[in-house]
Amino acid sequence: MKDYLRSTIRAVLDDYDAVPADFDIELEKPAREEHGDLATNTAMRLASILKNNPRAIAEELSERLRDTVDPARVRAVEVAGPGFINFRFASDHLFNSLADVLDAGSAYGRTDLGDGRSALVEYVSANPTGPLTVGHGRNAVLGDTVANLLDWAGFRVDREYYFNDAGRQMRVLAQSVRARYEEIADDVDMKTIDLGDGETAEVPVSFPEDGYLGEYIRDVGQALFDEHGDALLDSDTLDPFQAKAEEIIFADIEGTLERINVHMETFFNEKKLYEDDRVEKTVNALKEAGVTYEEDDALWFKTTDFGKDKDTVLIKSSGEPTYRTPDIAYHLDKLERGYDVIIDVLGADHIATYPDVLTALDVLGYDSKKVEVILYQFVTLVRGGEPVKMSTRRANYVTLDDLIDEVGADVTRFFFLMRSADTHLNFDLELAKEASDKNPVFYLQYAHARVCSIVDKAEDVGFTFDDEPDLALLTHEDETTLIKELLRFPTIIEQAAEARAPHFIPNYLREVASAFSQFYGSCRIIGEDQDLATARMHLARATQTVIHNGLTVLGIDAPREM
Repeated sequence: MKDYLRSTIRAVLDDYDAVPADFDIELEKPAREEHGDLATNTAMRLASILKNNPRAIAEELSERLRDTVDPARVRAVEVAGPGFINFRFASDHLFNSLADVLDAGSAYGRTDLGDGRSALVEYVSANPTGPLTVGHGRNAVLGDTVANLLDWAGFRVDREYYFNDAGRQMRVLAQSVRARYEEIADDVDMKTIDLGDGETAEVPVSFPEDGYLGEYIRDVGQALFDEHGDALLDSDTLDPFQAKAEEIIFADIEGTLERINVHMETFFNEKKLYEDDRVEKTVNALKEAGVTYEEDDALWFKTTDFGKDKDTVLIKSSGEPTYRTPDIAYHLDKLERGYDVIIDVLGADHIATYPDVLTALDVLGYDSKKVEVILYQFVTLVRGGEPVKMSTRRANYVTLDDLIDEVGADVTRFFFLMRSADTHLNFDLELAKEASDKNPVFYLQYAHARVCSIVDKAEDVGFTFDDEPDLALLTHEDETTLIKELLRFPTIIEQAAEARAPHFIPNYLREVASAFSQFYGSCRIIGEDQDLATARMHLARATQTVIHNGLTVLGIDAPREM
């Protein structure tokens, strides 16, 4: 309907020479139902162009639109307030569109917004140094759902996990594993390290400063001992310790992602950028572009020339690149793979660093506008109104697996998606486990199960979907309200995809569930006239379709019973 009205309004505006050809026509659902089904502020935005009062412009435009719109689609065009033009849908449009919902079934909501353009969404991207944390979980679910939205909106989507299994982090990981292996395989001296706040830990003397303390490090050490006995005690390299840690931790990461319905097409290892000399070539290209200089034995990027307060180190005095440097090379690789849209899902702590990558892309002649960054705020687990303490250093942080074990995979995904990514998320563990309408995911899954039950019960007493429904019988105001909600679904998918805003979907689905509850409370199916009951049963089936498809986009199960 929005596309139809835009083209109709555009046709009317073409008669006005002063109106630019690229004038954007905005249409939104009014906040109050009595103001119609869609509204446009076109008249108010044209006031300065047409040199006239907005209300007068609105009256003139609405008069022309009444003569132009298809009465089978639009039953009324009205002027309101200072110059809004409100549209009310015709009943035939509602009934025909409801029939389309039923025909489309599991494909309902898919659109061609992306027109087959290619998109790469990079998310999770945790290095294999330990289990996924709750923070990684929000990243994973957010990125995965953005990818789902783009897929439903007609993009060709690839999902990618970028990781680094080299550098200091991995070296410390290997040293930590080796120390625990030595503790298991031999009688070694121990030392006490201070964790702060009066807490300590006993570790082997060889345990590195800032080593990894989690129990999973012992597990890797035990696995090595089970395979090799004490044969690695004399190893002159960290390679077997790093390799086993990476193998076990990555298997753990992939298993965790599987639990929350996250699947990757590709894993990209930062090491490849060094093996292909991409990092070196990128640094040389920046040097040739005249945007670097050397000082204190380090190579600097002149980011102050591009609006930053300080210049940025690309190569440390030790000769090691900072993480920005391979990131630049990685994004050059992404762009050279030919993607139309590239999306990075990053924590809010990257807010000051990712612009350096985009600046470098522009300097090197690439289109940085193809790269979008979604920054998400961090998660606080709350129990009984109090934050659950987490500490990576002490290794007593809550893993994503711990969270899934406590509240379930569906609830975990849903709660991560309830709020805008740029909003700090307080994850209420008690609410997450509550089986009541207060729990939003329970509310929606129960609504879907309830619709399924109603449809099944109607079929049990003899109603059938083989009968052609007379949808024109659905004239009750609660039926009309529900139909209008269902018809919004494709638009909501497009809006969420365009804004990279998965939280639009949970909010919308709750409105659908509420509208269905209102409908079912006032419009019986069983016990009514056969034709009316059949029409209402089809409306229930359409509601089931929308809730099911919406939950599918969110990566959440739509149960038939609870």
